[in-house]
Amino acid sequence: MTKIPFAQIDAFASRPFEGNQACVMPLDTFLPDAILQRIAAENNVAETAFIVPETEGVWALRWFTPAVEVPLCGHATLAAGHYLYTLGAYAGEQITFRTRKSGDLYVRQLDDGRLEMDFPAQAFTETEPNDEIIAALGARPEKCFEGPCYVALYDTAEQIKALNPDLEQLKTLGSNDANWGVGNFGCLALEGDGVDVTSRFFAPGSGIPEDPATGSWHCLVAPLVEALTGNVEAKCFQAYPGRGAYVDTQLVGDRVKLRGHSVTVIEGTFTL
Repeated sequence: MTKIPFAQIDAFASRPFEGNQACVMPLDTFLPDAILQRIAAENNVAETAFIVPETEGVWALRWFTPAVEVPLCGHATLAAGHYLYTLGAYAGEQITFRTRKSGDLYVRQLDDGRLEMDFPAQAFTETEPNDEIIAALGARPEKCFEGPCYVALYDTAEQIKALNPDLEQLKTLGSNDANWGVGNFGCLALEGDGVDVTSRFFAPGSGIPEDPATGSWHCLVAPLVEALTGNVEAKCFQAYPGRGAYVDTQLVGDRVKLRGHSVTVIEGTFTL
């Protein structure tokens, strides 16, 4: 039998039951893709992050949902950084995560206990509203954009919180990005209770009906906020029903800084 260290971590959370769940599993080398996918399906959280050490302070990183491998995942990267700093006894100033499709990603500790991630910003273009998508979302947005996902901009946070989309219909619609694919939708309003942005992220095309906290989505939110308001920093709230997650963003050139807390909720061993 093979035993793999395992931790389930609530990322972008200051206490359990907030943010988004991720499993982190350190390996000596990556197992076959089919096994990694089956492990992620067994874990049955939004993403499982597999990390493999390369050199001092550098780990290879891959992310799997229960259904697919994804090219970029923020909350599971935050969870992986949290794992290394709190459970892996890493004390370096910065962690480098080497990824297959998103280049090198960086994580460092801040004095206030949060972790800060350095990710590539995501490009977007404004597009005409798609009637089929609007019908599936159930509410007409003020503006729409296309990037790695389809983006719907609404007027108020209450509209975001009230969304009840037809997820089966959304599964085959949206931006046909070569990496993210169809069925991924970010919905946001430039306001909220004590925040600059309130949003939700639906990803039925990636096997996730609604994601509780989505770092990769905020890599698009940050440049969109800058384009619409001129602000390079934003305090964001992802309004997943029953959980919720706070993500602070800062646009720096073509990179986005994402900041948040994480907490470990389960630690153990996965046995193959």
